[in-house]
Amino acid sequence: MNMIVCCKQVLDPEAAPATFKLDAANNRMVQPPEVKPVINPYDEQAVEAALRIKDTDKAAHKITVITLGNNLLRDVVKKPLSMGADELILLEDAAFEGGDGFAVATALAAAIKKVGQFDLIFCGRQESEWDDGQVGSGIAEILGIPSVTVAKKVEVVGGKVKVERVTADGFQVLEASIPALITVSNELGEARYATLKGIMAASKKQPIVWKPADIGLDKVGAAARKTKVVKLFQPVKEGKCEIISDDDLKVAAAKLADKLREYKVI
Repeated sequence: MNMIVCCKQVLDPEAAPATFKLDAANNRMVQPPEVKPVINPYDEQAVEAALRIKDTDKAAHKITVITLGNNLLRDVVKKPLSMGADELILLEDAAFEGGDGFAVATALAAAIKKVGQFDLIFCGRQESEWDDGQVGSGIAEILGIPSVTVAKKVEVVGGKVKVERVTADGFQVLEASIPALITVSNELGEARYATLKGIMAASKKQPIVWKPADIGLDKVGAAARKTKVVKLFQPVKEGKCEIISDDDLKVAAAKLADKLREYKVI
């Protein structure tokens, strides 16, 4: 079985909010030097979902990781290789910058077509920078294959993919024909750590690098956008605290109750 996992290099979402800076004039985020990039956490879980299938028969399954961006850090984007993936393809060029979900999905779908035969495609349910969750479903639409979103468990049974899909009050069990695309949620569980052996093996593997022309596209990134960012800003959170006190606790409680009624809390 040939599996493809789409991963993205993002700014570390665990960094302190104060470290993130915006270029308000151009509606874009500025990468602060003190915040190091990582693989999008949901995408790591997508890699884990593919690896769990590979664990059932390592010789019969292959995992190819595709990453899109520019100035990609090799020690970051090679992490899926150190976890156990087999091959890494980088769509790396300045032209890929500034794309929206449609532009990214179009480029990734074109790259997947160039890869050729595939059985399953895995994506994270969303990425930590924009949280739009559109790319995975967009790839499936472009390729004309079924998709199942927010998966917590993925198995291949009887030539079909069986998925436990997260819902608001539990989960659904769905089956889809292969080839199919699955977006993976955090309910899958923690992704495995890279082993020392895996890190050493990954350091020896050279990624395949494709430019827009290599995947047959002349418009990518900002040139292929279908949406426009009208305003990008950091919300301001303000809080106000009022202390209710009295030497007599019963009086203090009565004052607190009056204040809660005033604000229609009770």
